[in-house]
Amino acid sequence: MLVAQVSADQAIIDAKARFHPLLAGSGMVVSQERLASEVGAAILAEGGNAIDAAVATGFALAVTLPRAGNIGGGGFMLVYLAEQRRTVAIDYREMAPRSARPDMFLDAQGNVDTQRARFGIDATAIPGTVAGLLHALERYGSMSREQVMAPAIALAANGIRVSADLSESLQARAQRLLADPASAGYFYRADGSAPAIGSQLYQPDLAATLQRISDRGRDEFYAGKTADLMVATIASHGGQLDHRDLASYRVVERQPVCGSYRGNTVCAMPPPSSGGVHLIQMLNILENWDLRSLGHNSAAYLHRLIESMRRAYADRSRYLGDPDFYQVPVLALTDKGYAARSAEQIPLDKAGDSAAVAPGLELQESFETTHYSSWDRWGNVVSNTYTLNFSYGNGKSVAGAGFLLNNEMDDFSAKRGAANGFGLLGEEANKIEPYKRPLSSMTPALVFAADGQPLLATGSPGGSTIITVVLQTLLNYLEFGMNIAEATAAPRIHHQWWPDKVFWEQGISADSRAILAAMGHQFELAPRVLGATMSVSRQQQWLQGAADYRRSEAAAAGAD
Repeated sequence: MLVAQVSADQAIIDAKARFHPLLAGSGMVVSQERLASEVGAAILAEGGNAIDAAVATGFALAVTLPRAGNIGGGGFMLVYLAEQRRTVAIDYREMAPRSARPDMFLDAQGNVDTQRARFGIDATAIPGTVAGLLHALERYGSMSREQVMAPAIALAANGIRVSADLSESLQARAQRLLADPASAGYFYRADGSAPAIGSQLYQPDLAATLQRISDRGRDEFYAGKTADLMVATIASHGGQLDHRDLASYRVVERQPVCGSYRGNTVCAMPPPSSGGVHLIQMLNILENWDLRSLGHNSAAYLHRLIESMRRAYADRSRYLGDPDFYQVPVLALTDKGYAARSAEQIPLDKAGDSAAVAPGLELQESFETTHYSSWDRWGNVVSNTYTLNFSYGNGKSVAGAGFLLNNEMDDFSAKRGAANGFGLLGEEANKIEPYKRPLSSMTPALVFAADGQPLLATGSPGGSTIITVVLQTLLNYLEFGMNIAEATAAPRIHHQWWPDKVFWEQGISADSRAILAAMGHQFELAPRVLGATMSVSRQQQWLQGAADYRRSEAAAAGAD
């Protein structure tokens, strides 16, 4: 559903219909797909904690939301452990295979071959989802693999009802998916048509793969039969990723990036995500003004948003990459002094010029990602974002195993200054190297009150727009006092330095746009919705879940 087809009033009505309040002594899961949310809520109702529910939801989404839910991709998970009052950042981002090299996607003229970088078999990086979900379960969960994976196995084996959203997305990607015999067999009828709305989609090969993982754990995916099927499929397409690469994959626990905003603490994912660094950076810049007095989505407010975004994305292009390969200046970028200097440089009467805004320190990622949040009765909280990159990844499925391969190698900088599939520019920090993790915009985030108690878990899909979508959701909630349903429904904008345009959703007033245009800002209606946050917040004794109306199948489910 394009946001251009939905009025602002209708958006609020839709959001309220997906707003689920529940007593805080229960638990809640919010995801992009109803069945997966219900799976997570059922795990909570059975006595599982937020981590158990998050793992169960992640595996369920691999069945019910194949364009983004996955076992062939990777992602990031923030976990707040209530008893320890500690937040853990779990990095299960994909890694480049050992055959990767900086020039692997350049043609004879030295230009980026975007078809190979985005849809070729060598666009596949080593998947991290299975390792990451099982790592979280084993370290912080309370249930067994068999318990949390059983719902996903049943959904794959017994079939799911094809929703309008699933049928339409398969129709939209038919040309790419039908070109691969395995994908064609898994997702389409014999005549090449997408399954009809209301029909059943059975995934027996995926059910068998999930059952093997449930029985044997991580080793099955990275060294067992599933690994054999994956390597055989990649080799059949001429790819290089092999058994040694799969065996080399590792999950990393990192310190979250945290900052303060108006007395609250905001924590998000550190590099190789750019999300946490630039979320904190933009909040730091914006804290220099009394935003509430300017009015929500007024021209004056939006101007400050745009200029903060412009500077953060300029810094992203130069300074962000995998911290295991490049020394990312996290402290400098999230320093409030640096933010204050940035704020002072922003002209308040005219638009900035991206050509004149360079990365500012002086030093010696599909829109079809998916996010979900879970919260349990004990106060443990999970914010998880994972992806195949593009919708349905590179379109190729593992024959005999039932799952799609990712195309995350496109998230590297294939050439200095060349844009990736989301228009993002990059330099040395994000160049392709063996076993390196590509830079990401995924921004799972947690907000804490002054007393240290969690207030909000949120995150979004949306490629390069993820960071700005999460930013605006937090500002709506923290600065303008909206409840999470209102904060979710409010119309959004996005700017990412290059292209030098402000993308906007319906609901941004014509008057505000006219004032900003007179200041020199260039506007373009977003061709699709800007993100889709899946959030859980705490309001006194209540948990409040908000599933973004921008995804038609999204749902909040409570363990009441």
